[in-house]
Order: sequence, then C-alpha cells, then structure tokens
Amino acid sequence: MQILVTGGAGFIGSTFARMTLGDRLPGLEGASVTVLDALTYSGNPANLAPVAEHPQYRFVHGDIRDTGLLDRILPGVDAIVHFAAESHVDRSVRDASVFVETNVVGTQRLLDAALRHSIPRFVHVSTDEVYGSIAEGSWDEGCPLEPNSPYSASKAGSDLLARSYHRTHGLDVRITRCSNNYGPYHFPEKLIPLFVTNLIDGLPVPLYGDGENVRDWLHVDDHCRGIALVLTGGRPGEIYNIGGGAELSNRRLTELLLEATGRDGSSVQHVEDRKGHDFRYAVDISKIVGELGYAPQVPFEQGLAETVQWYRDHRSWWEPLKERAAL
Repeated sequence: MQILVTGGAGFIGSTFARMTLGDRLPGLEGASVTVLDALTYSGNPANLAPVAEHPQYRFVHGDIRDTGLLDRILPGVDAIVHFAAESHVDRSVRDASVFVETNVVGTQRLLDAALRHSIPRFVHVSTDEVYGSIAEGSWDEGCPLEPNSPYSASKAGSDLLARSYHRTHGLDVRITRCSNNYGPYHFPEKLIPLFVTNLIDGLPVPLYGDGENVRDWLHVDDHCRGIALVLTGGRPGEIYNIGGGAELSNRRLTELLLEATGRDGSSVQHVEDRKGHDFRYAVDISKIVGELGYAPQVPFEQGLAETVQWYRDHRSWWEPLKERAAL
C-alpha cells in the first residue's frame, strides 16, 4: 500500500509515519509512506529523522493548496491520511485567516485532487473540538457541530467538506475525531510539552483561569492505532471518535506535571482565561470499539511519565523550537 500522509512532519502525522514504516500499525505492515508537508513553524524534519533512510519513505516539501504538486504526487497513491492543519487555538484567536486557508481551502483542494485521481481511500483527521463544549456526558458521532473557536470552526468546515465529497461524488472518505493528544515530538506551544519544558527549566507555567477546564487525554500512539483501524476497516462516509479515557481538569494535570518534574505550586502562574474557552470535551468511543475493536493501550500514568522523560532526554529537539517561536 502506498500512503500519502499530509502534514507528516507535524506531531501526530510524523508519529503515524514512523509507526507505519516501523510496521507498528495493524493492517499497514509493509506500506510505503510519502510525507507531504509545507514545513511551517510546527512542521519539523527532525520528527522524521528516525525513518529518513527507510527505503519505503519519501518526503515532499509542499502545500496541500498547490494543485499542480498534488497532481504530480497522487498517481499510484492507494490512500491519503490527511493531518495537515493549523491547530493552535490561541493563534486562531489572534488571526483566523491562515486557519481558513489551510484547514478549509487546503482540504477542499486535496479532496478535489483525490477525486481527479480516483484515490481509493481518504481518511480526514479531525478533532473533538468541532463539537463545542459539553457539561456532562459525551458526544457520539451524530451530535451537532457547535465549534467555539476559529480553529475548531475551520476544522468543522473541513469535516463537512470531506463528508460532502462522499455524499456528492462517492469518494471513500472516512473521518476521525480525536480527543487531546500527548506524547513525544509534540510542538512545545501545547499544554503538556510547554508545561514540561518550562518546569524542567524552572520557569513558571501559565494556567488559564481557575484551571477547571476538563480534557480527555489520548496518547498519540493510540490515536495512530485508531486511525489505522479506520483506514483499513472503517466504513466509507462514516465518522469515528477516538478517545483515551483519561479525563482530567487542567488543574489536576498541572499538579501531575509538577510532581513529575519536582516542582511545586509556586511555579503556577494563573493567567486570564482564553476567549471562548471550551469547558469540557468528552467523546463516546463505543462506535470504533464495537465496529473495529479499538482500545487504548497506553495507560495515562505510564504515558505521561514516559513523555516527561522524553522531553528530559531530548532538549536538543525542543530547545531550538522554543527559541524560534519565543515560547
């Protein structure tokens, strides 16, 4: 199988590429991977260094909005796994334009190219944030989309476009919506890597509001296993939630990170809450469990400890990123 991974130099996309080429994903053993990435601020070639010499790996530097490029690289592709997206909520609050360009326009051009080249399967990777915020219970795949940030609104738009290409054109599109990911190679502007790297260096960590916002945490390896299951066994036109089953308030997560790095509460700096900050995310994963046999394999305590240790051991990876982005 020849797989095109868009955004494959980013956090989740690079994990998917490394796991695929390492024959660590069910049903994708022996697959070849072409990574397409524009290498914007969060796309990092170092994320792919472990597979750079793999004989079944190819890297293409380019933008998913470049239709000419897409027409050159899509012939022979058996599946597209579409990760490429702008994803940081705070950046979308400051300037939504690039989110619309990449997440909506980029996805539309990729879908058109997939249609032109009769790509057999297209997995569109999305987020639980498209559902909005939920005080209790959890969202199933039929819940309405009520995004509250420019980022999540742009992802909801791309979800609807992807679904429409299945309904209108018969393109085999499958959509996944994940909860909050964590793990190695996570760009250090997101909560866990930012807090871990700050705490390692004895710097304060900025906790929004009262810290009671709740998230479900999903190890990136488990997320990629879920995507592989959807790619190989999912139904065309269907949506699958992927969660980790580790629901924590941001305050409690911060406490765990303080413990893991040997710091105390004096390192916490309470800051003004984010505009439109969703209170709680929670996805119902019974569909992917029942249909495809998905189950998270990385216990949160183990995954968090291993992630903290990875950042301790890989200062040379994250320090230049923080300097470049002035985090």
